[in-house]
Amino acid sequence: MNTTLLVALSFAAVLVAGCASTNKAGSPGVLRHVVLFKFKADAKPEQIRHVEEEFRALKSRIPGVQDLEWGTNVSPEGLNQDFTHCFFVTFADAKARDAYLPHAAHQDFVKILKPILDKVLVVDYVAKD
Repeated sequence: MNTTLLVALSFAAVLVAGCASTNKAGSPGVLRHVVLFKFKADAKPEQIRHVEEEFRALKSRIPGVQDLEWGTNVSPEGLNQDFTHCFFVTFADAKARDAYLPHAAHQDFVKILKPILDKVLVVDYVAKD
Protein backbone atom coordinates (compact mmCIF):
# COMPACT_ATOMS: atom_id res chain seq x y z
CA MET A 1 0.00 0.00 0.00
CA ASN A 2 1.50 3.33 -0.91
CA THR A 3 2.08 6.02 1.69
CA THR A 4 -0.36 8.51 0.15
CA LEU A 5 -3.22 6.02 0.31
CA LEU A 6 -2.37 5.08 3.89
CA VAL A 7 -2.31 8.74 4.95
CA ALA A 8 -5.61 9.41 3.15
CA LEU A 9 -7.31 6.43 4.81
CA SER A 10 -5.99 7.46 8.23
CA PHE A 11 -7.26 11.00 7.71
CA ALA A 12 -10.68 9.72 6.63
CA ALA A 13 -10.90 7.50 9.71
CA VAL A 14 -10.14 10.47 11.98
CA LEU A 15 -12.79 12.59 10.23
CA VAL A 16 -15.45 9.89 10.52
CA ALA A 17 -14.69 9.36 14.22
CA GLY A 18 -14.80 13.10 14.85
CA CYS A 19 -18.12 13.55 13.07
CA ALA A 20 -19.74 10.95 15.31
CA SER A 21 -19.48 13.33 18.27
CA THR A 22 -20.22 16.69 16.64
CA ASN A 23 -23.35 18.64 15.93
CA LYS A 24 -24.40 20.34 12.67
CA ALA A 25 -22.07 23.25 13.25
CA GLY A 26 -19.14 20.85 13.50
CA SER A 27 -18.47 21.50 17.17
CA PRO A 28 -18.72 18.85 19.89
CA GLY A 29 -22.20 18.51 21.38
CA VAL A 30 -22.68 20.30 24.68
CA LEU A 31 -23.80 18.42 27.76
CA ARG A 32 -27.29 19.24 29.03
CA HIS A 33 -28.15 18.62 32.68
CA VAL A 34 -31.94 18.57 33.14
CA VAL A 35 -33.24 18.68 36.71
CA LEU A 36 -36.90 18.43 37.75
CA PHE A 37 -38.14 19.06 41.29
CA LYS A 38 -41.26 17.94 43.09
CA PHE A 39 -41.55 19.83 46.36
CA LYS A 40 -43.08 18.54 49.57
CA ALA A 41 -46.73 19.49 50.07
CA ASP A 42 -45.83 21.62 53.10
CA ALA A 43 -43.10 23.59 51.30
CA LYS A 44 -43.81 27.28 51.72
CA PRO A 45 -43.82 29.59 48.67
CA GLU A 46 -40.95 31.65 50.11
CA GLN A 47 -38.85 28.47 50.55
CA ILE A 48 -39.48 27.52 46.93
CA ARG A 49 -38.59 31.05 45.78
CA HIS A 50 -35.35 30.79 47.75
CA VAL A 51 -34.51 27.50 45.98
CA GLU A 52 -35.23 29.14 42.60
CA GLU A 53 -32.93 32.07 43.42
CA GLU A 54 -30.13 29.86 44.71
CA PHE A 55 -30.26 27.51 41.73
CA ARG A 56 -30.13 30.45 39.30
CA ALA A 57 -27.14 31.86 41.20
CA LEU A 58 -25.11 28.71 40.49
CA LYS A 59 -24.37 30.03 36.99
CA SER A 60 -22.30 32.88 38.42
CA ARG A 61 -20.83 30.83 41.27
CA ILE A 62 -19.54 27.78 39.42
CA PRO A 63 -17.13 27.95 36.49
CA GLY A 64 -18.14 25.74 33.60
CA VAL A 65 -21.86 26.52 33.66
CA GLN A 66 -22.36 27.94 30.17
CA ASP A 67 -26.06 28.58 30.46
CA LEU A 68 -28.90 28.01 32.87
CA GLU A 69 -32.59 28.41 32.24
CA TRP A 70 -35.57 27.34 34.26
CA GLY A 71 -39.31 27.46 34.49
CA THR A 72 -42.35 25.94 36.09
CA ASN A 73 -44.66 23.40 34.51
CA VAL A 74 -47.29 24.89 32.20
CA SER A 75 -48.21 21.72 30.30
CA PRO A 76 -51.95 21.14 29.86
CA GLU A 77 -51.39 17.37 29.55
CA GLY A 78 -51.25 16.58 33.26
CA LEU A 79 -48.32 14.20 32.82
CA ASN A 80 -45.80 15.99 35.04
CA GLN A 81 -46.33 13.60 37.98
CA ASP A 82 -46.33 16.60 40.35
CA PHE A 83 -42.89 17.81 39.23
CA THR A 84 -43.30 21.56 39.11
CA HIS A 85 -39.86 23.02 38.38
CA CYS A 86 -37.43 22.32 35.55
CA PHE A 87 -33.85 23.59 35.48
CA PHE A 88 -31.83 23.20 32.30
CA VAL A 89 -28.06 23.60 32.74
CA THR A 90 -25.62 23.61 29.83
CA PHE A 91 -21.98 22.56 30.16
CA ALA A 92 -19.30 22.44 27.46
CA ASP A 93 -18.67 18.79 28.27
CA ALA A 94 -18.86 16.06 30.91
CA LYS A 95 -15.67 17.33 32.56
CA ALA A 96 -17.37 20.66 33.35
CA ARG A 97 -20.45 18.84 34.69
CA ASP A 98 -18.25 16.55 36.78
CA ALA A 99 -16.57 19.60 38.35
CA TYR A 100 -19.98 21.20 39.04
CA LEU A 101 -21.50 18.32 41.00
CA PRO A 102 -19.05 18.31 43.97
CA HIS A 103 -18.46 22.10 43.86
CA ALA A 104 -19.02 23.76 47.25
CA ALA A 105 -21.67 26.14 45.85
CA HIS A 106 -23.65 23.20 44.45
CA GLN A 107 -23.36 21.30 47.73
CA ASP A 108 -24.55 24.39 49.64
CA PHE A 109 -27.53 24.61 47.28
CA VAL A 110 -28.41 20.95 47.93
CA LYS A 111 -28.50 21.70 51.69
CA ILE A 112 -31.04 24.47 51.05
CA LEU A 113 -33.11 22.26 48.75
CA LYS A 114 -33.27 18.99 50.69
CA PRO A 115 -35.62 20.01 53.52
CA ILE A 116 -38.43 20.84 51.08
CA LEU A 117 -37.69 18.35 48.28
CA ASP A 118 -40.02 15.40 47.78
CA LYS A 119 -38.50 14.02 44.55
CA VAL A 120 -35.89 14.92 41.98
CA LEU A 121 -35.42 13.63 38.44
CA VAL A 122 -32.14 14.24 36.61
CA VAL A 123 -31.33 13.46 32.99
CA ASP A 124 -28.00 14.34 31.38
CA TYR A 125 -27.40 14.05 27.65
CA VAL A 126 -24.99 15.20 24.98
CA ALA A 127 -26.82 17.41 22.49
CA LYS A 128 -27.16 15.97 18.99
CA ASP A 129 -28.78 17.13 15.75
